[in-house]
Amino acid sequence: MQIIALRAPVFGTNTLVLAHGSSAVIVDPGAGVAPAVHQVLDDHELTAAAILLTHGHPDHTWDCAAVAPDVPVYIGAGDVDRLTDPVAHLGPLADAFAAMAGTPWRPVAQPRAVGAEEIEPAPGLTVRPVAAPGHTPGSTLWAFSGEVELSGPAFEEAGSSGRYAGDLVLTGDVLFAGSIGRTDLPGGDDASMRQTLRTLIDTLPKGAVLVPGHGPATTTAAELATNPFLRALA
Repeated sequence: MQIIALRAPVFGTNTLVLAHGSSAVIVDPGAGVAPAVHQVLDDHELTAAAILLTHGHPDHTWDCAAVAPDVPVYIGAGDVDRLTDPVAHLGPLADAFAAMAGTPWRPVAQPRAVGAEEIEPAPGLTVRPVAAPGHTPGSTLWAFSGEVELSGPAFEEAGSSGRYAGDLVLTGDVLFAGSIGRTDLPGGDDASMRQTLRTLIDTLPKGAVLVPGHGPATTTAAELATNPFLRALA
């Protein structure tokens, strides 16, 4: 399996292509990233099987239809409504985002709400959604394990490109390297975020590579040791 990290032009979202066999699962296709995703699919002779979303903010969802208009789009149940009009949930950043996106929102054809059950978005690839409310009501981490080849800026910046075997968790905008997601946009909730972080402190696989929605990859060990927001709750 390969994980190819890309950077969406708007807000620098980490868009991931999970390549498994001849299938690809795209994670968080941000605004303007569709051409880069299509290039990866062509270069590796992959067919898009599904899209996973860590949450419903438009910098993580905008190019869903441009990337793969007819595939299932998996998102936490609390954020499904955001796929109707994601900019409406961006608060004071709405106008700026709409201007930067440069294209209108295209609704997804097959939204799929997820709970706690594992899903198989591509043949032979099983991922586990982990509810993580706070940044948004339906913020979701995606967890899986195996042997993978990591490439792209999120991994290069962390010095973690190349072969890896173990646990991986896609943390979206809940947990970043050295920081956490904001809770001051519509639907954000500081108390929920604190509870989510307390739970993650106890439950994240200790040896896992963490891939956030923005910035470099990190590890559970590094965040538990140095992230001031986690240390304050420990």
